[in-house]
Amino acid sequence: MRDHVWAIVLAGGRGLRYGRLKQLDELAGSRLVDHTVAAARRTCDRVALVLPPGVDWDGEPVDALAVGGDHQSESLRAGLAVVPAEAGVLVLADPAHPLAADRIFTEVVEAVRAGADGAVPVVPLLEVVQRVRDGVVVDTLPKQDAVLTQSPQAFRADVLRAAHADAPRPVENSGMLAALGHRVVTVPGDPANLHVATPEDLAVVRRLVR
Repeated sequence: MRDHVWAIVLAGGRGLRYGRLKQLDELAGSRLVDHTVAAARRTCDRVALVLPPGVDWDGEPVDALAVGGDHQSESLRAGLAVVPAEAGVLVLADPAHPLAADRIFTEVVEAVRAGADGAVPVVPLLEVVQRVRDGVVVDTLPKQDAVLTQSPQAFRADVLRAAHADAPRPVENSGMLAALGHRVVTVPGDPANLHVATPEDLAVVRRLVR
């Protein structure tokens, strides 16, 4: 159906910076990817899962599988390729945010269904942000209008597909769409929806769920 919501769980990273496959690390008895797939299954109509080459899926059933590439944008396009053309809304979810609440999934979808081209969860930037060069502070950046953007994010499927038609390598999909003139709105994020970028981050997240 044209209004179906598909989640694309982007678990295709190869763990080069992390040191191992981060998405397969354990959190509260399940892997990070299991937490994200479960949340996507609860909140979306269908789920596509992108995995690294050579990794077989043995978790909860999903509706489509794809093999990731060398960059997250390539993994996303692999996910787009297995999602039916009639999908209306796409939710991009990342196991690096394993504590993303169901509320965030539903609110970004609702924002897109209400007319936005994209929707992202954000939290205020409360700490001082400074630019440092060679270990020396050279500038303090203004916090006004600055936020931290989280995952999951939702987009109109046709808009996201069109933006990726020429195979870009964006740092962030919402920023790319905004630069193209599309309307990307925000919903409240969650300070507990931490980004696991390092093993030390995962240790913090594990303490939160004890």
